[in-house]
Amino acid sequence: MTDSIEKNEQGKILLHIARHAICQALRVSCVPARVDDNMIWLSRPGATFVTLTQHGELRGCIGSLQACDPLIDDVSNNAVSAALHDPRFMPLMMDELGAVNVEVSLLSELQPLKFASEADALVQLRPTIDGVVFEYGPYRSTFLPQVWESLPQPSQFLAKLKSKARLPEDFWDEEIKLSRYTVSKWREMDYVKEVMHG
Repeated sequence: MTDSIEKNEQGKILLHIARHAICQALRVSCVPARVDDNMIWLSRPGATFVTLTQHGELRGCIGSLQACDPLIDDVSNNAVSAALHDPRFMPLMMDELGAVNVEVSLLSELQPLKFASEADALVQLRPTIDGVVFEYGPYRSTFLPQVWESLPQPSQFLAKLKSKARLPEDFWDEEIKLSRYTVSKWREMDYVKEVMHG
């Protein structure tokens, strides 16, 4: 089995786990994920984001930036949180479940960036590749690499990241910290029959 096939199978399993966790939280029956004791990778620490979309619009997104919990627990917990506890949205209702698409992003380790100025930081960002964590004192925010699709310019991307952290878009201070990460991502819509129907 090649790496690409393994990664594809990994994605199917994580999507199954995410949807099943949401179904359980909403007390809706659905096909459980096929998980067995040979899947040791699920018990290793992992950091994920679970994103829910509905009719092409964001419906919830919650995640972990650092791998602390076993991957199976991390993705399950984030799936339920994205469905029920994203403060930007009302909790997902049972009758919405069929119209919701699930996406799971598995994060790499954070890589701190070293830079002398905002301009220096901007030239280091890799559009479509980097997820970015912004930190300044108690202020913190992140965008997944997928956000580059709607914010393709590094200056715009960073400005909105500061805004998400509740700071002015033109804010800058030498105490700002930036880290980047990459993701492996899987969407139900990419192989909907297998994920939705088991």
